Amino acid sequence: MNSIFIVLLILAALIFFWVDSMKSRERAIAAAHRACNEVAVQLLDQTVFLQSLKLARNAQGRLSFQRIYEFEFSVDGAERRHGRAIMSGQRLKQVQLDDDQGVIIEAKDEY
Repeated sequence: MNSIFIVLLILAALIFFWVDSMKSRERAIAAAHRACNEVAVQLLDQTVFLQSLKLARNAQGRLSFQRIYEFEFSVDGAERRHGRAIMSGQRLKQVQLDDDQGVIIEAKDEY
């Protein structure tokens, strides 16, 4: 009986983590798309991929997953450049776009 409960609890935690990850990924894709549109560049492949996952404290001091999603964009359609969307839980903290002169940082705190 106890082992079934533990297995169900672990399964529920895994499902919660998967759903939370998918929501965070969708928000990161939308943020990358908006940031690319704002600086008139093209988001390549229309997707992001998880670069980093760790536990960190959010603005309220609570532990949440901090995910860094990386994506690629192009200014002229030929050269690939990198960008990042940094998420704290479901909240977008920052979008960074690599440029020839450095990194363009779009600081956003969406709730």
